[in-house]
Amino acid sequence: MLQLRGVNKHYGQSHVLRDVDLDVHAGEVVVLLGASGSGKSTLCRCVNRLETIDSGEIVLDGTPIPAEGRELARLRAQVGMVFQSFNLFGHRTVVENVTLAPVRVRGLPRARAEARARELLDRVGLADKADAHPAQLSGGQQQRVAIARTLAMDPRLILFDEPTSALDPEMIGEVLEVMTELAAEGMTMLVVTHEMGFARRAADRVAFLDQGRILETAPPDVFFENPSTDRARDFLGKILRH
Repeated sequence: MLQLRGVNKHYGQSHVLRDVDLDVHAGEVVVLLGASGSGKSTLCRCVNRLETIDSGEIVLDGTPIPAEGRELARLRAQVGMVFQSFNLFGHRTVVENVTLAPVRVRGLPRARAEARARELLDRVGLADKADAHPAQLSGGQQQRVAIARTLAMDPRLILFDEPTSALDPEMIGEVLEVMTELAAEGMTMLVVTHEMGFARRAADRVAFLDQGRILETAPPDVFFENPSTDRARDFLGKILRH
């Protein structure tokens, strides 16, 4: 479904993505792991062109993703994204937040979009919060609304950019539970996270980045038990000791 070929990205003199090649197949969950500054979030944001690339190619369902224009908008509508910060509209209710994009972008009738939004809120355990405003919700609840909002666009692929990093520890589990259910249902997902338990449990493959390069890609049981590079072994040794 998604192919990255020879992707490079600079910020000024800093070379943050270096000749990245990566495939994500339909129904697959790929987790990006690596130290802070390794390029994980940048890679994720480049997929839907929130960041431009300097060279290389990103292909979605056989179609190269352009830098701009109507075709970019069409392809981007098929790729959902869940951010660290929830990016909900504070002046709108929860159900309005979930309904907005299907009505404005896909042209769905409002009543149909709202019915679908309420179904999705029930799916993420927030049916009773549909008429609340974001400020009335916990961080974990807001992130679950953000996931429902993404699902409302019926994406082919969902990008998760450290979706639990802004949450208190007790709220992380409720978001990871929703993500694990999506993985089990066959949603195609590219996930940037520091949650090793989720990576072990839900990923089909782990891609390990260091200084902008993918050093290795492997199923989680192989990666966590027998990483093939010294850098990954060092990373896991530090992470898993704490």
